[in-house]
Amino acid sequence: MMPDSADLLEKSTILIVDDAQDNLTLIGELLKKEYRIKVANNGFKALKIAQSHTPPDLILLDIVMPDIDGYKVCKQLKSNPSTENIPVIFLTTKHEVQDEARGLGLGAVDYITKPISAAILMARVRTHLTMKNMQDFLISQNIVWKPKT
Repeated sequence: MMPDSADLLEKSTILIVDDAQDNLTLIGELLKKEYRIKVANNGFKALKIAQSHTPPDLILLDIVMPDIDGYKVCKQLKSNPSTENIPVIFLTTKHEVQDEARGLGLGAVDYITKPISAAILMARVRTHLTMKNMQDFLISQNIVWKPKT
């Protein structure tokens, strides 16, 4: 029997990655009622958390960060078998079409520009967690579905 998605969602962990403390606080406050929250203020810390024995279910990733930008973090996540299936949603001030295309091309499942709309962020997080939970369920049943490309 398939698990109730509402039960799975309330147990989900979201990693918020942003070098601006105000953004970490704002997004964390918005999401903490429904999800467990982890935060990273740089890309290296994000990779360490994602590769830990308790990885997040979804990552909200800023692009513009010092040392290692969000694009490089996403590329490393998607090239590692232990993290490749974690959905990444970019949250960024970069709003040009080519920025979004690059992010999605690296494997992100969504792209949201700042300033964020709380309703849009919540809806997209819920949607992508539901899809991840269904994918995880299918994998647990040895049913692997991959979309045609």
